[in-house]
Amino acid sequence: MLWKIYPFKNDAMKGERQVEGKKIRVGSRESKLAVLQTQLVMEEIHRRHPEIQLELVTMKTTGDRILDRPLSQVGGKGLFVRELDAALREGRVDLTVHSLKDLPMEQEADLPLLAFCRREDPRDVLILPKGMKEPPSGKPIGSSSPRRELQLRKLYPQLEVKSVRGNVLTRLEKLDRGEYGALVLAYAGVKRLGLENRISRIFSPEEILPAAGQGVLAVQGRAGEPYPFLEEVDHQETRVCALGERAFVRALNGGCTSPTAAYGRLEKGILKLTGLYCQPDTRAWATASIEGPPEEAEALGLKLAKQLGGLV
Repeated sequence: MLWKIYPFKNDAMKGERQVEGKKIRVGSRESKLAVLQTQLVMEEIHRRHPEIQLELVTMKTTGDRILDRPLSQVGGKGLFVRELDAALREGRVDLTVHSLKDLPMEQEADLPLLAFCRREDPRDVLILPKGMKEPPSGKPIGSSSPRRELQLRKLYPQLEVKSVRGNVLTRLEKLDRGEYGALVLAYAGVKRLGLENRISRIFSPEEILPAAGQGVLAVQGRAGEPYPFLEEVDHQETRVCALGERAFVRALNGGCTSPTAAYGRLEKGILKLTGLYCQPDTRAWATASIEGPPEEAEALGLKLAKQLGGLV
């Protein structure tokens, strides 16, 4: 059993504080997808602890406001958490829910990640205009990710890859207006929005390696406060994979400007971790894999980072 092999090491969740009758305010970005994802976590908490009152608090982040430039030019992934972090620190919310792939790899000590929810499908998907079976020539593929762009150029060398910003629904509107010939999005978000009928192709991890943490919803809280009701929400297999993936990217200082990717999976009790790294100066890139005990997830991520850093 994974619960026996990987015991909790997060002291932030421990404690005997009674939560019955207490209202827990859960912070979220205000986009439709972010709200849906936060509600999924709230439903899981409520299913296990119906005595807890939950309140959804939404807010627009800086990253949601700045849509005319790539993230790499305006501050990276931290722009999507700044306001939520402030709300946590100021006590305006008790928890926040994030797509793990959107969180900076370096976490503030006072705002620990408390739970990693069971992972949704981590793969990327191709969305085409209605009625199309292949990306039309002469129009770009829309992607806001250097990681995706790097790998798409190998799959579709004849097509331009162009930045596209905005939430999933906004991007689909741009596609349907003819501004793009295709989009590449995370399967998890498309599925959670109930838009699986728009998917034209699912890319295997061998075709497009996912972003670290893709498909994972993470719950963040304040250090020093007990959160015992999150113990059953935390999914240990997902936690192991996420820690290894994030350690790999963090070691290579990856993010929005330097394409990196990482994907871990447990097979017969062994963690198999694959990473992608692109050298910023030469743009040479490579992928590699490593295997080892799940309890050494972060050490495996660091080791893989050293190996790939030396290759390119």
